[in-house]
Amino acid sequence: MTSKLLKKCINIKILLTDVDGVLTDGGMYYSAHGDVMKKFNAKDGMGINILRKKNIPTIIITKEKTKIIKQWAKKMNVKKVYDGIMKKELILEKICKSFKISEKEIAFAGDDVNDLELMKKVGFSVTPKDGNNTVKKIADHITKSKGGEGAIREITDLIIKAKYSEKEKLY
Repeated sequence: MTSKLLKKCINIKILLTDVDGVLTDGGMYYSAHGDVMKKFNAKDGMGINILRKKNIPTIIITKEKTKIIKQWAKKMNVKKVYDGIMKKELILEKICKSFKISEKEIAFAGDDVNDLELMKKVGFSVTPKDGNNTVKKIADHITKSKGGEGAIREITDLIIKAKYSEKEKLY
């Protein structure tokens, strides 16, 4: 981990994440009845729970509005879900006030152009390996994992490594 990356990760108190393309591979499965299904990775769920045990909540911010996201978030102990959000950067002030933190104490994982403005405002911006090229240009870090394949777990490991001793129990 570079010293620049270490400095960004050590201050993180909240992880914000998009869903499609970050927590999922961006694919959507449709049933004959029009039901939409998404595939989430258990590694990311474990990452969220490791952060929670270290008092670093995860918050989902997505333009989607589905029960699937809320159900998965509840099961994985996600602190809050902001869904139906078209301009994600506008929710940042509310989060900072609610948790009494600054923008620089927030990490955000996004993958596409609708995430750019929020990524520019937070202390640590991350995109998966298969994120949009415009997003990759401004991200502080690009994961080795693709979206839906453990990118959030990888971000968790970076934050935990920066903030805690390797001997400390994670879970």
